[in-house]
Amino acid sequence: MTRTRALATVAAASAALLALGACSSGDTGDDDGLGLVRGGTLTVATEGTYRPFSYHDDSGELVGYDVEVAEAVAEKLGLETEFAETQWDAIFAGLDAGRFDTIANQVTITPEREEQYAFSAPYTVSRGAIVVTEDNDDISSFDDLEGKTTAQSLTSNWRDLAEESGAEIENVEGWAQSISLLRNGRVDATINDTLTYLDYVNENADSGLKIAAETDETSESAFVVTPEREALAEEITGALEELRAEGTLAELSEKYFGDDVSE
Repeated sequence: MTRTRALATVAAASAALLALGACSSGDTGDDDGLGLVRGGTLTVATEGTYRPFSYHDDSGELVGYDVEVAEAVAEKLGLETEFAETQWDAIFAGLDAGRFDTIANQVTITPEREEQYAFSAPYTVSRGAIVVTEDNDDISSFDDLEGKTTAQSLTSNWRDLAEESGAEIENVEGWAQSISLLRNGRVDATINDTLTYLDYVNENADSGLKIAAETDETSESAFVVTPEREALAEEITGALEELRAEGTLAELSEKYFGDDVSE
């Protein structure tokens, strides 16, 4: 074999190896170092039973605030969206096992979770709220709950706040029962998340309810990923910032809550 032919053979072999390497990297699903489960797709875990964040409409389609935010983020990143409907009790285990890239299910940022996971910027901000009937002018602060009766579920964080405020507790199973007791005059108030209240009045224009006071502290929810995918969290944050600047997050908030809950 001549030197010229040998060099040509080496060059051809090198080109083939490079082409094979390019195909292999595409098969791993690693888009620009994001380590995606599937190349070109953002795989998102969500419950699918958590209205108005992720649920099925009358036609069976998966919809909701979190669903549309996730789809908008993926579009900004040039990716398709695939949802993996997962029960809440198993959702973090699935993330740890690499079954999906991220979770969009109103995951609250907490110090404990920040020790184990990486978060994007928040896309939902909420507070605790005292909800009363529209004609109630006796309650305008948490101090005013002293001696009043509030409807709270046994496992709710808001129950502790009601007790700390000096309220007497009427045990209920959830929001629907709280509202029923409130409207019937059997309790003076209920403490719950502002998002729950906004969703309710958005669906029930003549609710006859109002927010009497809100907590100073906020609760922030964001996309969450495993630590080795921190680059993905940063990319999602960039997409959220664009969506916020364009007004898309505010529009989606108004659609599902009648108010901007994105900041």
